[in-house]
Amino acid sequence: MRREGSAFQGAGAVFIKELSDNISSVRMLMLELLIVLTAMAALYEAIDTLRQNTAEDPFLLLRLFTVSRAPLPSFVAILGFLIPLMAIGLGFDLVNSEHNRRTLSRILAQPIYRDALLLGKYLAGLATIAISLTALWLMVIGLGLIFLGVPPGGEEIARSLAFLVIAIFYAGVWLSLAMLLSIAFRSPATAALVALGIWLFLTVLWPMLAPAFAQMIAPPDPRFAALGLDTPDTAIWTQLLQRFSPNDLFGEAMLAVLSPTTRTLGPVFLDQLRGAVMGAPLPFGESVMIAWPQTVGLIACTIVLFVAGYILFQRQEVRA
Repeated sequence: MRREGSAFQGAGAVFIKELSDNISSVRMLMLELLIVLTAMAALYEAIDTLRQNTAEDPFLLLRLFTVSRAPLPSFVAILGFLIPLMAIGLGFDLVNSEHNRRTLSRILAQPIYRDALLLGKYLAGLATIAISLTALWLMVIGLGLIFLGVPPGGEEIARSLAFLVIAIFYAGVWLSLAMLLSIAFRSPATAALVALGIWLFLTVLWPMLAPAFAQMIAPPDPRFAALGLDTPDTAIWTQLLQRFSPNDLFGEAMLAVLSPTTRTLGPVFLDQLRGAVMGAPLPFGESVMIAWPQTVGLIACTIVLFVAGYILFQRQEVRA
């Protein structure tokens, strides 16, 4: 059968309907409360720490995102842990819920193609997360102005905006994964458990397993071990393997964007330090270039997972 009209006809209607459902759902409210309460606790600790350095730090606003004080991690670290939960919570039943309610065939009987249905659902979930993260970003800046009393500079705003954009890309990876699993499994519980299992493996277990695999690929040199140093080849392989985790890509991109003094995310060589003033901040453009490979990795992972779900959904049988 030949298609008539655009393959994405009706995507806007699906987007608006799903966005409305997401924003008004109890599930989304609970996820937002979890993130806001946890982030507020980390932000309170950061503000309390930074009040002593108000006149000394030229990037005070950025420190709100990165400063940590035991027992709580930094604001960025908390988001790196909770954003996947929000994305999985929104995406694990995007498609299989329509199967279980016997509504998928009725939707596709309308002048709506599968392309439009899948794209509309995905964009609605990503827009929901983007709205939540933007509100959280505005809250951080507002609280920083109120309690620190120092207005942020233009470069600080630009870097914090880059943080917001990368965080949305990071959420897109996990939303794509959750949607793929919601297509692959008819049971929402199974899709949620598999998604959470993959998230725990990549976030908690993989950083511990990557060094062991790196030592198998490039065994440590006893000469470096005798000096208490890491073997360069082993360190490079460890970092390369750890970057298979989206959480690691997000953490490295945040380090480059929110820490202006970061000059490299890999091993530091002498030629990289030639002519450099240690401790001097880099321009915003150079920091973005350092974080660019990690950002592209997040975007590429999102596209691959979305295309995999798209192909699987196109091949599924839809019956009432």
